Amino acid sequence: MDPRPYASAMASDRVELVRSGFEAFNEGGVDGILPFIHPQFEVTTPPELASEPDTYRGHDGVRRYFDSFYEAMEDIWWEGHEFHELGDRVAVEFTLHARGKSTGLEFGQEAVMVWELRGDQAIGLELYPTLEEARAAVADPARRPPARAPAPRRTPPPP
Repeated sequence: MDPRPYASAMASDRVELVRSGFEAFNEGGVDGILPFIHPQFEVTTPPELASEPDTYRGHDGVRRYFDSFYEAMEDIWWEGHEFHELGDRVAVEFTLHARGKSTGLEFGQEAVMVWELRGDQAIGLELYPTLEEARAAVADPARRPPARAPAPRRTPPPP
């Protein structure tokens, strides 16, 4: 029996799962994507793609990440352009779209997400400026971004 058709079906299942995650986020925001996120999920936002690089873990981390966006932005959605299988991971060339709350100006940032899946949930996400950098990092794990200690929560000074 030839295992290739099975492997191809499994790969397309991963791509479809990530596509479904995009749809869930675009339709329901953070609450929409949480069922797709494993409790041990981890993402590190790199300095070249984030004004405040940090590592976010689990559902609370995902909420904390998006809370920072929702303070200044609204109408946040992901536009997936191309979905690529990279071994057992799925890379997505995408644009993050948002609209400023006070200005109404639209914002867009292009990047590449590399999703690591466990079963039917995402266990990890890495972000890269280009598909070439994402492919190189998947091929050579030493090129992957290091996890960062979570930033301390800011508390307002006492009155």
